[in-house]
Amino acid sequence: MSDHGPAIMLTGVGKRYDIVACFARLTRTIAVDPNPLAPARYAADVRASAPAFDDPGYVPALERLCAEHDVRAVLPLTDLDIEILATARLEGRLPALVPAPEIAAATFDKYRAHELFLELGLPSPPTALPEAGAGTIPPPVVVKPRRGSGGRSIHLARSAEEASFFVTYLERPEQTAPGERPHNPDVSSPPGEPVMIQRAMRGPELSIDCLGDWDGRCLNAIPRTMLESRGGESIKGTVVDDPELVELGRSAMEALRVAGPATIQVFRDPEVGIAITDLNTRFGGAFPGPAYAALPGRSYPELIVRLAAGERPEPHVGEYSSPVTFTRYYWQLELDGELQPTGRELVPGGPPTPRRG
Repeated sequence: MSDHGPAIMLTGVGKRYDIVACFARLTRTIAVDPNPLAPARYAADVRASAPAFDDPGYVPALERLCAEHDVRAVLPLTDLDIEILATARLEGRLPALVPAPEIAAATFDKYRAHELFLELGLPSPPTALPEAGAGTIPPPVVVKPRRGSGGRSIHLARSAEEASFFVTYLERPEQTAPGERPHNPDVSSPPGEPVMIQRAMRGPELSIDCLGDWDGRCLNAIPRTMLESRGGESIKGTVVDDPELVELGRSAMEALRVAGPATIQVFRDPEVGIAITDLNTRFGGAFPGPAYAALPGRSYPELIVRLAAGERPEPHVGEYSSPVTFTRYYWQLELDGELQPTGRELVPGGPPTPRRG
């Protein structure tokens, strides 16, 4: 960790040890998560808690931490507080590296995002709300929550009847008798939420990992394949040389004036062509892809530290190494009775260094 760089705060860090560790190697890093067992907290210089994101005390707590540690940039690692941080930035309360509140709100709602993409001349698949009728878009279609994340509750429908069934299933309020357990105990996918219907895209699914500066200039756009995902999170992928996707990433970032990291998910459908199916204004699960592919001194954490220091790096869109493949895996740490790291490792020195085959 450098004692001379600007302090960076990351919120909702959860298990993203890789992201927090990258920042901690560069500068003083504060990791915020309400759960004391969130592994990524232990990669930071400072571990901190805050009220729940929807608590009125959330932003004031972050303000106090920023003042205490002289934080120059705040980045969310989940979707849940992006709009809150965006509003706090607009009000001059937090140095949050996030887009404007209206963009944060629109990209959190997939149907509003679809409308925004079309308004800005960006490609988006045929999409409709259930009230337009399940047969509005020729099947196959997908029925999915407007505010879903992590690949949650996405259902493929091969007919209008199937689409109607899934709309009813997702939109219905959960009915339980007094004292009866819910039929669906999975609190991560509650029924009774707004949904939308979208053409089921064929062809390869790809993503573009991008970074915008404080003014929404795109600094880089790095496309990759999605070789394998679990729970909507990419765990294997390859960075590819694809000028068409690079330009799409740059265009989307600058049309929306996105400040900070963003992950754009697209399909190359043989009939529709390239279309954006999602845009998340935060680091994606495939954070290692652009981190490995970036040229020296130009990884996204390095650029963000420079932005926090008041520098204005020049865009270098399309400049990266390829092909670069990443594959993610699990690791762990041990805590004592006071939830402090013991320093004891299953393998001395940390994960073993891979050997060339």
